[in-house]
Amino acid sequence: MSKAENKVASYAIVGFGNIGKALAKAFARNGIEVSVATTRAPESFASAAAAIGPEIIPTTLAEAVKADVIFLAVRFESHPDVAKALPTWQGKTIVDVTNAYGVPPEKLGGLPSSRFVAQAFTGGRLVKGFNHLVAAVFDKDPAVYGGRRVVFLASDDDGAAAEIGALAENLGFSPIQLGGLSEGGLLVQARGNSWGQLIFKDLVKFG
Repeated sequence: MSKAENKVASYAIVGFGNIGKALAKAFARNGIEVSVATTRAPESFASAAAAIGPEIIPTTLAEAVKADVIFLAVRFESHPDVAKALPTWQGKTIVDVTNAYGVPPEKLGGLPSSRFVAQAFTGGRLVKGFNHLVAAVFDKDPAVYGGRRVVFLASDDDGAAAEIGALAENLGFSPIQLGGLSEGGLLVQARGNSWGQLIFKDLVKFG
């Protein structure tokens, strides 16, 4: 195995609202270090990060985007601001946790929201996921009655989908792959004023 293959991936969460904090708790529960960043100075949310656990590292946006895997846990409208943090996202995997509910389809050029987001992150590999549950549910331990809470993943890059699927398992979830962003991925994307059919479905997988 080469040094590159042996390298442990680094993780960051951009956005530290309710969903960002729920994601951070999942990392902390499993002893996996993750950077967290917002558009604010890290000092402004350092105490909230420390309250979750020592694995949660508050940092700047410029530092956070150096990670291999970046969770995009901001408002949908803010994703272009995050994308501007790097000239190219080559070699990065972006996990799109945004929801474009209420955004008119014509504003997205008729594209599914995740494909629209992917356009902003030039060169990156985008996976839609971790977005279908409300924060209060997502915040809980995914071990439920001897099963594991399901997270849905969709991507046009099979390698990226597999990578995030393995991470989801390490975080205690049971990943279900939905296929491409414009195929099964539509089930977890809002369109205009309607939600995808799998959004808010809290499922547990046994066995």
